[in-house]
Amino acid sequence: MKLLDTVALIEDLPVLRLYRGQVGTIVEEYELNVFEVEFCNLKGQTYALETLEATQLLLLRHELPLEQKTA
Repeated sequence: MKLLDTVALIEDLPVLRLYRGQVGTIVEEYELNVFEVEFCNLKGQTYALETLEATQLLLLRHELPLEQKTA
């Protein structure tokens, strides 16, 4: 995962009012596998900005990885 990747939560975090399946964008990488993720509504308004570990996130892809495109 890297800066500006789109990710989804894979676990519920009720204390943070975030739940599995919510989609966010990585806006900062603090250390290996630790990211700040911004969650926005459909109007682009931020409703959460949290530091999360890669193990809590699923990288979302809109197209095939490069190695699969050429096959």
